[in-house]
Amino acid sequence: MMTGSEFLDSLDDGRHVYIYGERVENVCEHRAFRNSAHSLSRLYDALHDPASQEVMTDIDPDGYRTHRYFMPSRSAQDLLKARDAIAHWSRLSYGFMGRTPDYKAGFTATLHSDPDLYAPFHDNAQSWYRKSAHKVMFLNHVLVNPPVGRARQIADMRDIYLHVEKETDAGIIVRGVKMVATTAALSNATFVAQNSATHYQAGAEEDFALCFILPMNAPNLKIMCRRSFEAASLSPFDHPLSSRFDENDSVLIFDGVLVPWENVLIYRDIERARSFYAASGFLNRYPLQSGTRLAVKMDFICGLLSKVLESNGSAQFRGIRTRLADIVALRNLMWSLTENLCLNPETRRDGSVVPRLEAAATVRYFGTQMMSQLKPVFNTILGGSPIMQTASWLDMGNPDVRPLIDLYYQGTDQSAGERMKLIKLLWDALGSEFAGRHELYEHNYAGNNEQVRLDMLRHCESAGVLAQCTDLVDRCLADYNEQGWAPGSGWRFDPAQHEVR
Repeated sequence: MMTGSEFLDSLDDGRHVYIYGERVENVCEHRAFRNSAHSLSRLYDALHDPASQEVMTDIDPDGYRTHRYFMPSRSAQDLLKARDAIAHWSRLSYGFMGRTPDYKAGFTATLHSDPDLYAPFHDNAQSWYRKSAHKVMFLNHVLVNPPVGRARQIADMRDIYLHVEKETDAGIIVRGVKMVATTAALSNATFVAQNSATHYQAGAEEDFALCFILPMNAPNLKIMCRRSFEAASLSPFDHPLSSRFDENDSVLIFDGVLVPWENVLIYRDIERARSFYAASGFLNRYPLQSGTRLAVKMDFICGLLSKVLESNGSAQFRGIRTRLADIVALRNLMWSLTENLCLNPETRRDGSVVPRLEAAATVRYFGTQMMSQLKPVFNTILGGSPIMQTASWLDMGNPDVRPLIDLYYQGTDQSAGERMKLIKLLWDALGSEFAGRHELYEHNYAGNNEQVRLDMLRHCESAGVLAQCTDLVDRCLADYNEQGWAPGSGWRFDPAQHEVR
């Protein structure tokens, strides 16, 4: 497993990262990425820390130590231990870094469980599993075509959408663009595929039916980054979250990139490109990571709201406490859902276990709604208190106004310095541009709004859940008819008494 310093060294590999009109020479030293890179390096150090190594890691059947979620689970207890490892990592960023290396481990671990799914590239699947698990590699992913030409056929968007351009002895040449590559600038490789909502035309769109893994320093791969919240941060006091946990989202441009054959998993195979999400086990596994991370974030938000209410002096108001209870209930829901994912798994062909698909789809469903449900609560019960803050830490150091700040900005039984520190943390979490990105990201984390719901419904139908529900209604309907209780139903109606007995 990489250490923190080895992880940072692995990012200095000649990759083409662009931000603010320049190519970044070393992301670990650039003002837009360096603190986030350091935050990620702490995850790797936790793998080797004696205080956390037993929680975080286990021995792979091949004999090497790796993160618990980077290898297939063999029991419900294995899944619970993996959840604890995920939670430990997530607490190092208070739930604000979601696409950490264990997210894509939800997929790479499945490469070992069912490599034949990728035949004739099954050896590649096993190789990437070993490579990923052995080093605890950090993979990002890009699944979505850019939001242009959505009403057209995929084949008509060949000049923009990612496709194979030509085939060579060394591999395939691909060209086009993909999004959203969260933390691509700070990861080791990218996993490229089409999302589950993509529909291909047989005989016309095989060139788009691809699935492969590619190192981030591949020649002609361009990483185009959005504005950096980290670079815009004034200080840790003013931006305690965005200054160190900014998962910069990127667009990946494949400008004639060679993908070696050993990196290919699916090639011009429409059926496998569309079905691998559910067939691979990725849809079963990734919600355990995303749900656990969101549960940790909800812990943080509950604590933050509670402390601000104490500072406002309104924590014991009856109406306020009922709204705090609403947020705590959402927190409890996410932890309960992740526990259910672990304790009621399904078994795969190789004997490994994964969360049940209908349960995983339910985590996806509720995860997209968390921010939209909790933001109105904050907006309602905090009033203008998040706005009453100094512009920056420099105001706190100005001797002309500091005495006034100490007097007028204090909290209930709390100094002005403590109050400002708390309010600025609240603002960075829920009011800043960084917070706005998180709200949008959580809402779209699992895919588009309709697909998340349709997937959950389809999974419940295929698992027999909906049939179980309609069967219960049919049993009730069979109890009676127009003349009264049906023969053999066990119920009897006596017309003389006009009552049910």
